[in-house]
Amino acid sequence: MALITIQELALLTKDSGTIAGFDLGTKTIGVAVSDAGLVLAHPRQVVRRTKFSIDAQELVMRLALENVVAIVIGYPLNMDGSEGPRAQSVKAFVRNFEKFSPIPFVLWDERLSTVAVTRSMIALDVSRAKRAEKIDSAAAAFILQGVLDRLQQLH
Repeated sequence: MALITIQELALLTKDSGTIAGFDLGTKTIGVAVSDAGLVLAHPRQVVRRTKFSIDAQELVMRLALENVVAIVIGYPLNMDGSEGPRAQSVKAFVRNFEKFSPIPFVLWDERLSTVAVTRSMIALDVSRAKRAEKIDSAAAAFILQGVLDRLQQLH
């Protein structure tokens, strides 16, 4: 698997490139991309899941346009820290994606990220329909922002 640690990510991004964030949903893949300075995460349009190879090709194309050098993917651990079926599906996604791109992945604990994003959207009075449409990319941005904040401490 093309997995790297947060420390390796800090070294990889020291000179140039952006980082993407993915939040795997059952129907969509939320996508976010950092700015060139690695300070802010920006949500992008979700990828509607169809067939893995089609989804992967779409993602690879987007990543190339954004000069992405690494991907942070939400890793849905159980509340007790153990791996469940969803965590295993994330690992399978990473394994399969490496057939389409050499870009490395960082697994990032995403426990309660969707809950936090949903609460923020409710506080902003975002309608239920709009929340459903935007939640996966907002969660990807939330996950990516956590990594960007951590990188600021490491750089």
